[in-house]
Amino acid sequence: MYIPAAFKVEDRSLLYDFIERYSFATLITTAEGIPFASHLPLLLDREREVLLGHLARANPHWQSFDGMHEGLIIFSGPHAYISPSWYATSPAVPTWNYAAVHVYGTPRLLEADQLSGLLARLVSHYEAGNERPWQYDLPEDYRQRMERAVVGVEVPITRIEGKFKLGQNRTVEDRRGMLTRLKVGHADGQALAAFMEAYARP
Repeated sequence: MYIPAAFKVEDRSLLYDFIERYSFATLITTAEGIPFASHLPLLLDREREVLLGHLARANPHWQSFDGMHEGLIIFSGPHAYISPSWYATSPAVPTWNYAAVHVYGTPRLLEADQLSGLLARLVSHYEAGNERPWQYDLPEDYRQRMERAVVGVEVPITRIEGKFKLGQNRTVEDRRGMLTRLKVGHADGQALAAFMEAYARP
């Protein structure tokens, strides 16, 4: 993606933190010469540097995961419209601030005997914040039926790009004005303000 120097993020640990925080991704590959996208949560294995997930078997996307063709995975963070009226500096124009991480890798299917372990791992990860976490403990016949309806996939990370467009190219006064207005706006703006305070303080 196009990344001006002011917005470029290269700290791999920070990018991995972002992936873990905003793990619902868009996986894009080419199937029969046509771009195809699936939306799915992906679990990052930092030690192996791979992304793990599953798709419905009824989704034809997985049939193009031959282990030879690279895909693009997009992780999107908070974003919001920025009005030039919030800046101390003028003239100025509207813009949109956002954070995104792009991961490149070649999707490949997991073996059937790896699927149960993957699903249990996904459940454990996403249930961790619940007061009474649900366990991946199902009647055997039901579990097998459900698992036959999905396929597991992993994507070894070959390249990663990060772009945090948070007004770093603006003056300190302009960024403070943005934060002030974002904090009292809609939920998307408030989420962006919190992200800006964490990663691009004025």
